[in-house]
Amino acid sequence: MLRWTLALLAIAAVLAVFWWLSLKPSNHRDWADEVSRTLRGSVQGSLVTLHDIRDFDWRSETDYTARWHDDVYDLDDLSSVDMALSYWMGPAIAHTLVSFGFTDGRHLAFSVEIRKERGEAFSSLGGFFKQFELSIVAAQERDILHVRAGPRGEQVFLYPVRMPAQARRALFLSYVARANRLADEPRFYHTLTANCTTLVYDMVRPLVPGLPLDIRLILSGYLPEYLYSHGGLDTSLPLETLRARANITRLAAERADSAEAFSRRIRTPRK
Repeated sequence: MLRWTLALLAIAAVLAVFWWLSLKPSNHRDWADEVSRTLRGSVQGSLVTLHDIRDFDWRSETDYTARWHDDVYDLDDLSSVDMALSYWMGPAIAHTLVSFGFTDGRHLAFSVEIRKERGEAFSSLGGFFKQFELSIVAAQERDILHVRAGPRGEQVFLYPVRMPAQARRALFLSYVARANRLADEPRFYHTLTANCTTLVYDMVRPLVPGLPLDIRLILSGYLPEYLYSHGGLDTSLPLETLRARANITRLAAERADSAEAFSRRIRTPRK
Protein backbone atom coordinates (compact mmCIF):
# COMPACT_ATOMS: atom_id res chain seq x y z
CA MET A 1 0.00 0.00 0.00
CA LEU A 2 2.80 2.39 0.93
CA ARG A 3 4.52 1.62 -2.38
CA TRP A 4 1.36 2.55 -4.36
CA THR A 5 0.91 5.73 -2.34
CA LEU A 6 4.49 6.79 -3.03
CA ALA A 7 4.09 5.97 -6.71
CA LEU A 8 0.93 8.06 -6.97
CA LEU A 9 2.61 10.97 -5.19
CA ALA A 10 5.56 10.75 -7.57
CA ILE A 11 3.24 10.76 -10.59
CA ALA A 12 1.32 13.73 -9.19
CA ALA A 13 4.58 15.61 -8.62
CA VAL A 14 5.75 14.94 -12.19
CA LEU A 15 2.39 16.08 -13.61
CA ALA A 16 2.55 19.23 -11.48
CA VAL A 17 6.02 20.02 -12.82
CA PHE A 18 4.89 19.52 -16.42
CA TRP A 19 1.83 21.71 -15.79
CA TRP A 20 4.02 24.44 -14.29
CA LEU A 21 6.47 24.34 -17.19
CA SER A 22 3.61 24.44 -19.68
CA LEU A 23 2.45 27.86 -18.44
CA LYS A 24 3.90 30.48 -20.78
CA PRO A 25 3.43 34.27 -20.61
CA SER A 26 1.77 35.97 -23.55
CA ASN A 27 1.10 39.44 -24.90
CA HIS A 28 -1.99 38.20 -26.73
CA ARG A 29 -5.01 37.94 -24.45
CA ASP A 30 -8.28 39.80 -23.92
CA TRP A 31 -6.75 42.47 -21.71
CA ALA A 32 -8.52 44.91 -19.41
CA ASP A 33 -8.73 48.33 -21.05
CA GLU A 34 -6.19 50.02 -18.76
CA VAL A 35 -3.45 47.51 -19.70
CA SER A 36 -4.60 46.77 -23.24
CA ARG A 37 -1.58 48.42 -24.84
CA THR A 38 2.12 47.76 -24.44
CA LEU A 39 4.53 50.59 -23.75
CA ARG A 40 7.44 50.97 -26.16
CA GLY A 41 10.18 53.54 -26.41
CA SER A 42 13.06 54.58 -28.65
CA VAL A 43 16.09 56.66 -27.75
CA GLN A 44 18.00 59.09 -29.95
CA GLY A 45 20.60 61.02 -28.02
CA SER A 46 18.82 62.80 -25.19
CA LEU A 47 15.38 62.39 -26.80
CA VAL A 48 13.12 59.51 -25.77
CA THR A 49 9.98 58.81 -27.80
CA LEU A 50 7.36 56.80 -25.92
CA HIS A 51 4.42 55.07 -27.55
CA ASP A 52 1.12 54.31 -25.81
CA ILE A 53 1.30 56.56 -22.78
CA ARG A 54 -1.93 56.17 -20.81
CA ASP A 55 -4.07 59.23 -20.06
CA PHE A 56 -7.52 57.91 -19.11
CA ASP A 57 -10.22 60.24 -17.84
CA TRP A 58 -11.65 58.32 -14.86
CA ARG A 59 -15.14 59.26 -13.65
CA SER A 60 -15.42 56.01 -11.67
CA GLU A 61 -13.70 52.62 -11.75
CA THR A 62 -16.06 51.47 -14.50
CA ASP A 63 -16.90 54.77 -16.21
CA TYR A 64 -13.93 56.26 -18.05
CA THR A 65 -12.71 57.58 -21.37
CA ALA A 66 -9.75 55.59 -22.66
CA ARG A 67 -6.99 57.79 -24.07
CA TRP A 68 -3.51 56.84 -25.26
CA HIS A 69 -0.89 59.01 -26.89
CA ASP A 70 2.76 59.17 -27.93
CA ASP A 71 5.16 61.82 -26.68
CA VAL A 72 8.82 62.87 -26.74
CA TYR A 73 10.86 63.63 -23.62
CA ASP A 74 14.24 65.33 -23.51
CA LEU A 75 16.38 63.79 -20.78
CA ASP A 76 18.46 66.96 -20.66
CA ASP A 77 15.32 68.56 -19.18
CA LEU A 78 14.74 65.85 -16.58
CA SER A 79 14.66 67.73 -13.27
CA SER A 80 13.10 65.59 -10.55
CA VAL A 81 11.97 62.14 -9.47
CA ASP A 82 9.21 61.36 -6.99
CA MET A 83 8.06 58.14 -5.36
CA ALA A 84 4.30 57.68 -5.09
CA LEU A 85 2.82 55.15 -2.68
CA SER A 86 -0.82 54.14 -2.87
CA TYR A 87 -2.07 52.33 0.24
CA TRP A 88 -4.87 49.88 -0.44
CA MET A 89 -4.48 47.21 2.26
CA GLY A 90 -3.37 48.71 5.55
CA PRO A 91 -0.10 50.45 6.48
CA ALA A 92 2.27 47.65 5.43
CA ILE A 93 1.24 47.25 1.79
CA ALA A 94 1.33 49.95 -0.86
CA HIS A 95 1.61 50.13 -4.62
CA THR A 96 4.83 51.87 -5.69
CA LEU A 97 5.06 54.28 -8.63
CA VAL A 98 7.92 56.48 -9.80
CA SER A 99 7.23 59.83 -11.44
CA PHE A 100 9.73 61.91 -13.41
CA GLY A 101 9.46 65.69 -13.70
CA PHE A 102 10.74 67.89 -16.52
CA THR A 103 11.59 71.58 -16.65
CA ASP A 104 8.62 72.31 -18.94
CA GLY A 105 6.20 71.27 -16.18
CA ARG A 106 5.38 67.81 -17.51
CA HIS A 107 5.47 64.73 -15.29
CA LEU A 108 5.39 61.09 -16.34
CA ALA A 109 4.66 58.24 -13.94
CA PHE A 110 5.82 54.66 -14.39
CA SER A 111 4.01 51.80 -12.69
CA VAL A 112 4.88 48.09 -12.60
CA GLU A 113 1.54 46.27 -12.56
CA ILE A 114 -0.18 43.00 -13.22
CA ARG A 115 -1.54 42.81 -16.74
CA LYS A 116 -5.10 41.83 -15.99
CA GLU A 117 -7.34 40.07 -18.45
CA ARG A 118 -10.83 41.46 -18.83
CA GLY A 119 -12.86 40.65 -15.72
CA GLU A 120 -9.81 39.52 -13.74
CA ALA A 121 -9.02 40.85 -10.25
CA PHE A 122 -5.73 41.03 -8.41
CA SER A 123 -4.85 38.11 -6.15
CA SER A 124 -1.67 37.98 -4.05
CA LEU A 125 -1.91 34.19 -4.05
CA GLY A 126 -2.41 34.07 -7.81
CA GLY A 127 0.73 36.15 -8.16
CA PHE A 128 2.74 33.20 -6.86
CA PHE A 129 1.33 30.83 -9.50
CA LYS A 130 1.73 32.53 -12.88
CA GLN A 131 -1.82 33.90 -12.94
CA PHE A 132 -0.81 37.33 -14.27
CA GLU A 133 1.57 38.71 -16.82
CA LEU A 134 3.75 41.68 -15.89
CA SER A 135 3.17 45.15 -17.30
CA ILE A 136 5.01 48.47 -17.19
CA VAL A 137 2.62 51.38 -17.63
CA ALA A 138 3.69 54.94 -18.39
CA ALA A 139 0.88 57.35 -17.59
CA GLN A 140 -0.04 60.93 -16.90
CA GLU A 141 -0.31 61.60 -13.18
CA ARG A 142 -3.86 62.88 -13.66
CA ASP A 143 -4.73 59.34 -14.74
CA ILE A 144 -2.72 56.95 -12.62
CA LEU A 145 -2.64 58.90 -9.33
CA HIS A 146 -6.18 60.22 -9.63
CA VAL A 147 -7.78 56.81 -10.22
CA ARG A 148 -6.19 55.49 -7.04
CA ALA A 149 -6.99 58.49 -4.82
CA GLY A 150 -10.42 59.10 -6.30
CA PRO A 151 -12.41 56.20 -7.80
CA ARG A 152 -10.52 53.49 -5.89
CA GLY A 153 -10.47 55.34 -2.58
CA GLU A 154 -6.82 54.62 -1.78
CA GLN A 155 -4.49 56.78 0.29
CA VAL A 156 -1.84 58.31 -1.98
CA PHE A 157 1.47 59.85 -0.89
CA LEU A 158 4.08 61.58 -3.04
CA TYR A 159 7.69 61.89 -1.83
CA PRO A 160 10.42 63.89 -3.60
CA VAL A 161 13.43 61.59 -3.92
CA ARG A 162 17.02 62.76 -3.64
CA MET A 163 18.81 61.40 -6.69
CA PRO A 164 21.72 62.76 -8.76
CA ALA A 165 20.92 63.92 -12.30
CA GLN A 166 22.78 61.05 -13.96
CA ALA A 167 21.00 58.51 -11.79
CA ARG A 168 17.61 60.03 -12.66
CA ARG A 169 18.44 59.78 -16.32
CA ALA A 170 19.67 56.20 -16.02
CA LEU A 171 16.54 55.15 -14.12
CA PHE A 172 14.26 56.65 -16.77
CA LEU A 173 16.17 54.78 -19.48
CA SER A 174 16.00 51.59 -17.43
CA TYR A 175 12.20 51.80 -17.38
CA VAL A 176 12.18 52.24 -21.15
CA ALA A 177 14.52 49.28 -21.66
CA ARG A 178 12.43 47.06 -19.36
CA ALA A 179 9.22 48.06 -21.14
CA ASN A 180 10.72 47.26 -24.55
CA ARG A 181 11.89 43.89 -23.27
CA LEU A 182 8.41 43.07 -21.96
CA ALA A 183 6.87 44.08 -25.28
CA ASP A 184 9.11 41.53 -27.02
CA GLU A 185 9.41 38.91 -24.30
CA PRO A 186 6.44 38.79 -21.92
CA ARG A 187 7.02 37.50 -18.39
CA PHE A 188 4.93 36.67 -15.39
CA TYR A 189 4.32 38.89 -12.41
CA HIS A 190 5.41 37.37 -9.09
CA THR A 191 4.09 38.56 -5.75
CA LEU A 192 7.53 38.51 -4.13
CA THR A 193 10.23 38.59 -6.79
CA ALA A 194 8.72 40.55 -9.70
CA ASN A 195 6.38 43.17 -8.33
CA CYS A 196 5.90 46.93 -8.25
CA THR A 197 8.70 47.44 -5.72
CA THR A 198 11.27 44.70 -6.27
CA LEU A 199 11.62 45.53 -9.96
CA VAL A 200 12.22 49.18 -9.10
CA TYR A 201 14.86 48.06 -6.60
CA ASP A 202 16.49 45.96 -9.34
CA MET A 203 16.72 49.08 -11.52
CA VAL A 204 17.95 51.39 -8.75
CA ARG A 205 20.52 49.04 -7.20
CA PRO A 206 23.15 49.49 -9.98
CA LEU A 207 22.79 53.26 -9.58
CA VAL A 208 23.25 53.27 -5.79
CA PRO A 209 26.10 50.89 -4.88
CA GLY A 210 25.59 49.11 -1.60
CA LEU A 211 21.82 49.64 -1.44
CA PRO A 212 20.77 46.71 0.76
CA LEU A 213 17.98 44.21 0.54
CA ASP A 214 15.42 44.85 3.25
CA ILE A 215 12.06 43.45 4.38
CA ARG A 216 10.63 46.91 3.65
CA LEU A 217 11.03 46.15 -0.05
CA ILE A 218 8.36 43.50 0.46
CA LEU A 219 6.34 45.43 3.04
CA SER A 220 6.33 48.38 0.67
CA GLY A 221 4.17 50.56 2.88
CA TYR A 222 7.34 51.16 4.87
CA LEU A 223 9.43 52.31 1.90
CA PRO A 224 9.57 55.89 3.23
CA GLU A 225 11.41 54.61 6.31
CA TYR A 226 13.75 52.62 4.06
CA LEU A 227 14.54 55.59 1.81
CA TYR A 228 14.89 57.95 4.76
CA SER A 229 17.38 55.64 6.47
CA HIS A 230 19.51 55.53 3.30
CA GLY A 231 19.41 59.24 2.45
CA GLY A 232 16.87 58.99 -0.35
CA LEU A 233 14.57 61.53 1.29
CA ASP A 234 15.24 64.93 2.84
CA THR A 235 16.74 64.01 6.22
CA SER A 236 16.83 67.65 7.40
CA LEU A 237 13.19 67.19 8.39
CA PRO A 238 11.59 64.51 10.58
CA LEU A 239 10.07 61.66 8.62
CA GLU A 240 6.64 62.34 10.09
CA THR A 241 6.79 65.88 8.72
CA LEU A 242 7.68 64.53 5.28
CA ARG A 243 4.85 62.00 5.52
CA ALA A 244 2.30 64.68 6.36
CA ARG A 245 3.47 66.82 3.43
CA ALA A 246 3.46 63.81 1.12
CA ASN A 247 -0.23 63.00 1.63
CA ILE A 248 -1.84 64.13 -1.63
CA THR A 249 -4.99 62.01 -1.34
CA ARG A 250 -7.46 64.88 -1.24
CA LEU A 251 -5.73 66.85 -4.00
CA ALA A 252 -5.29 63.83 -6.28
CA ALA A 253 -8.91 62.70 -5.82
CA GLU A 254 -10.07 65.71 -7.85
CA ARG A 255 -10.06 65.44 -11.64
CA ALA A 256 -8.17 67.96 -13.79
CA ASP A 257 -8.58 69.09 -17.39
CA SER A 258 -4.84 69.71 -17.74
CA ALA A 259 -2.13 67.19 -16.94
CA GLU A 260 0.25 69.99 -15.97
CA ALA A 261 -2.38 71.62 -13.72
CA PHE A 262 -2.95 68.32 -11.90
CA SER A 263 0.77 67.84 -11.33
CA ARG A 264 1.12 71.39 -10.02
CA ARG A 265 -1.86 70.99 -7.71
CA ILE A 266 -0.64 67.80 -6.01
CA ARG A 267 2.70 69.53 -5.37
CA THR A 268 1.17 72.57 -3.70
CA PRO A 269 3.41 73.29 -0.70
CA ARG A 270 1.91 71.93 2.51
CA LYS A 271 3.05 72.67 6.05
